Amino acid sequence: MALIIALVVSVFQTIIPLYGTACQQARLISFACPAAIVQFTALVLSFGALINAFVTSDFSVANVAYNSSFLKPMLYKVSGVWGNHEGSMLLWVLILSFFGASVAIFGGNLPEILRARAIAVQGLIGASFLTFIIFTSNPFARLIPAPIDGRGLNPLLQDIGLALHPPILYLGYVGLSTTFSFAVAALLEGRVSQLWARWVRPWILAAWVALTAGITLGSIWSYYELGWGGWWFWDPVENASFMPWLAATALLHSVVVVEKRNALKRWTILLALVAFAFSLLGTFLVRSGVLTSVHSFAADSQRGMFILVLLSIAIVGSLSLYAWRAPKIESSGTFLLISREGALVINNLFTVTGAGTVLIGTIYPLFLESISDEKISVGPPFFEATFVPLMVPLIFAVGVGPFLAWKRNNLVSALHNLIFATVCLVVVFVCLLGAPIGAVFGMALAVWLMLAVLTEWAKRVRLFRVSLFASLSRARLLPRSAYGMSIAHFGLAVFIFGAVGDNLYSTEVVRYASPGDKIKIAGHTLTFQSVTKQLGINYDAYVGKFVMENGQVIESERRFFPVEGQQTTEVGLSVRPSGDIYTVLGEAVAQDKWTIRIYYNALVVWIWIGTALMSVGGLLSFLDARLRIAL
Repeated sequence: MALIIALVVSVFQTIIPLYGTACQQARLISFACPAAIVQFTALVLSFGALINAFVTSDFSVANVAYNSSFLKPMLYKVSGVWGNHEGSMLLWVLILSFFGASVAIFGGNLPEILRARAIAVQGLIGASFLTFIIFTSNPFARLIPAPIDGRGLNPLLQDIGLALHPPILYLGYVGLSTTFSFAVAALLEGRVSQLWARWVRPWILAAWVALTAGITLGSIWSYYELGWGGWWFWDPVENASFMPWLAATALLHSVVVVEKRNALKRWTILLALVAFAFSLLGTFLVRSGVLTSVHSFAADSQRGMFILVLLSIAIVGSLSLYAWRAPKIESSGTFLLISREGALVINNLFTVTGAGTVLIGTIYPLFLESISDEKISVGPPFFEATFVPLMVPLIFAVGVGPFLAWKRNNLVSALHNLIFATVCLVVVFVCLLGAPIGAVFGMALAVWLMLAVLTEWAKRVRLFRVSLFASLSRARLLPRSAYGMSIAHFGLAVFIFGAVGDNLYSTEVVRYASPGDKIKIAGHTLTFQSVTKQLGINYDAYVGKFVMENGQVIESERRFFPVEGQQTTEVGLSVRPSGDIYTVLGEAVAQDKWTIRIYYNALVVWIWIGTALMSVGGLLSFLDARLRIAL
């Protein structure tokens, strides 16, 4: 009933405010905010009912019977709510309604018509997906008679990482709907101002931070849970979250140009439309059944067709509106290529081109299979050869851009600030010669960007040019967005350092071993000490114990879940700044002889430190008091 109420309210939330703005009727315009709040309240009730069904193990609800059991720990009973197609779609629309209600509650400083139109567009998106849920993916479908116990949740999803990863990732995915709605509202009005850019910027930041954190959590989960030894595999569903992140990154930088220089308005609106289109594309890929992945939900083609229709309507409709209304949006600001704006344009150019490359590599195999039944695999070699080179000029733009002034600047004077960083780049490059040239250049570039960011911050506070007390005073007065930019860019450099180091220095050993055998890897010696059998709450496990030369014990497990009838691997990890020792206990091949895989993943922890810094930087920018006009 709550879902049906939410659907009805979302329809009125769409129609009445749009009609009111067209007729300039204040009472109809004011309907938008309470409607958004009521829709959110109804969806909170609905989601709470589903959580209650999982917590109380109500197996008369098909969703609970297929994705839970009495033996599941309480944490995974709750996370099982969104560990399936129906429940995750309900979470999707709940978050969508949360953003609509947030605009209604915190958007008091927005122009009333702009806010009403944005909320109406949120209502239209919500009505579409609520229709999809109620008629094709009902999370409350009943089983009569109810089974005594449920089938349980996919063991791979019974992990704290998968309890947190989807909700946070959805905050980013669905958060981009808000920027989409503001873009459509601006197109309907035929005007984009610098104030519009300031109003929409916090919503972009919120979505970008959540996407960054969500992708990071997913990467960490796949690293320690799947036993593949790596942190990113260019899986199509990984790409489905990466593409909107790239588009949101471009949008975040583009909207700054609109705010500061009243330029790039049409381009910024287009990016807002494209970023959410990528989010919808990810929803289609995960739920249509066109992909087989540990990240995707099994779904029939009928559901996939429904989502494909919604995706097509959203893309074609929004781009048609853009083609019709965008010519009326004019930019008054001008600038030269050698300027802060020029660096941001270069950022946009390469970021969007990179997103296009990822899109081609992800979609082309699916398209080819649909028209010819020929199956091909596009994996890391393609993306490393196409996407990675596009990021090199982007990184240089990130390092040089903050030293450039708005409107126009002298490139030589800007580069003068980077002499020390450039010298260090050359030194690192020379020291690492002999390794693969791409990896050497990547490591040198990471060090260069770190030093460029630190140099820019030192220039802001006039470090070593005035007294230390004066520099600290200037540092305290810097706006949070300035710190946010520096920390996020430094985090990018740390991420590159970790990713390149992992590629350059990581090694792997695969062999059969018996208890007592010693295994050498990357200067370390591990003793395969024993394998014991243990009982978990809802699984049986074989636990392999490895002892390092310093006495540290690393345990790796093979778990069997009898309710689900599945096996999983729990890797053993020794996390170190220089590199992780990563152990995997494989199948038994004979009595007391096991398949053992051991990886040395160099500098891998810096990948997640870097992405965490990027999230913190975005959060600091979001908290900048100068952006509170948007709230």
